[in-house]
Amino acid sequence: MAAAPREEKRWRRARISFFLSFFFFFLRWSFALVTQAGGQWLDLGSPQPPPPGFRRRIEPWEFYISYDPKELCKETCLLYEIKWGMSWKIWRSSGKNTTNHVEINFIEKFTSERHFHLSVSCSITWFLSWSPCWECSQAIREFLSQHPGVTLVIYVARLFQHMDQQNRQGLRDLVNSGVTIQMMTVSEYYHCWRNFVNYPPGEEAHWPRHPPLWLMLYALELHCIILGLPPCLKISRRRQNRLTFFRLHLQNCHYQMIPRHILLATGLIQPSVTWR
Repeated sequence: MAAAPREEKRWRRARISFFLSFFFFFLRWSFALVTQAGGQWLDLGSPQPPPPGFRRRIEPWEFYISYDPKELCKETCLLYEIKWGMSWKIWRSSGKNTTNHVEINFIEKFTSERHFHLSVSCSITWFLSWSPCWECSQAIREFLSQHPGVTLVIYVARLFQHMDQQNRQGLRDLVNSGVTIQMMTVSEYYHCWRNFVNYPPGEEAHWPRHPPLWLMLYALELHCIILGLPPCLKISRRRQNRLTFFRLHLQNCHYQMIPRHILLATGLIQPSVTWR
């Protein structure tokens, strides 16, 4: 009579072992399918550490310094989102300059780890602390020409050496290639704080709020760049007291070509009033 319970326990252990083996096989098969569909970035089970210069979240002080419109720091920070095809999932990470500019690092990482059919669509959103230089703009255009299914939207906190004609032309070429370039607004700052910053518990509402006028001045200059107008914004910094000065020098072409709502937002023109 004692042999029956032991036999029953043996069969029970065998069934549990079979179930666990099937379960782990299913998990490995699922991860393999995900990896084939998108590469290592979607491999949730990959034990490999992120490449140098890349990580999921940044610290609050990094976000404050890197994305402050009045801080003219040399370091460039990139926060990015990737969405594949019709999937609802968004994959996020961040990067900084290494020996290359962060835009080049992203392109090299993307092309080395992604092997997908050209018909697969991919939406990429960048949040850059500085706009791309002319060399990075050229590399981005080459990357997009080789990946026609990729769309790119770029939000920038500051304009990198915007008086340089090569940089201005580089941004125009990007726009003409189908890239959307906009200055970051309050909405983008809040989005980045929520999704990319390792803020302490309870500090969700303590995201940086920069004066709207600074953001609009950069937006004004970006419109000048895209429209091929002369520079209207000059930025200087006094090292003694670390003050940043924004100066506007507008010409008639600026008033004629820049959208009216941009001029109204910066206070450069007054809204027209009809009296009855």
